[in-house]
Amino acid sequence: MGQKVNPIGFRLPITRDWSSRWYASEKEFASFLLADTRIRQGLKKKLKSAAVSRIMIERAWNSVRVTIVTARPGIVIGRKGSEIETMTQEISLLAGGKQAKIDIVEVKQPEIDATLVSESIASQLERRIGFRRAMKKAMQLAMDLGAEGIKIRVSGRLGGSEIARTEIVRSGTIPLHTLRKNIDYGFAEADTLAGKIGIKCWICKKDEKTSFELRQAGPATA
Repeated sequence: MGQKVNPIGFRLPITRDWSSRWYASEKEFASFLLADTRIRQGLKKKLKSAAVSRIMIERAWNSVRVTIVTARPGIVIGRKGSEIETMTQEISLLAGGKQAKIDIVEVKQPEIDATLVSESIASQLERRIGFRRAMKKAMQLAMDLGAEGIKIRVSGRLGGSEIARTEIVRSGTIPLHTLRKNIDYGFAEADTLAGKIGIKCWICKKDEKTSFELRQAGPATA
């Protein structure tokens, strides 16, 4: 079961939180969902070099708050905050003229963020670096920085071969059926001369309170 379901969606109410947090009526739901998709696609394309891990969107009555989780906040902010102002205007237009606000959260250890690891391998494959070398290097870095386990799977015409195949490397433990385990999952695609290569990455991080659990617990009291 755990291998057939997206590990993040599988753990949604337990240890993971939704990337879009808002409530809408039946009439507004489709337009809100489409706006969220366009905001994410636009920001991902604009911030391709900024190592963006996640984009979370919250909506209030007449405002939209977008939280960008990135490993390179300086690129997102731009010189003297110029990039933030431009993106705020673009998000406001996509959200139907609502007031937009952007928050930036820095990823302290991008080497154990599954999305960033998969995107890093994809960029290496596009630069014609050997897939085995890229996979093993990413796996070793994650384990050195304290990950309990990591699994990387690449599929496609690896090395320009005629027949597509799948290669998997793993280290440590990846308990996909244990819902309380902090499993991070990421996916990326590499556009090579031979065609698209898909990269999936699962990382089991040390047991620690997630942002969802901390918010559920409420503020600490003395």
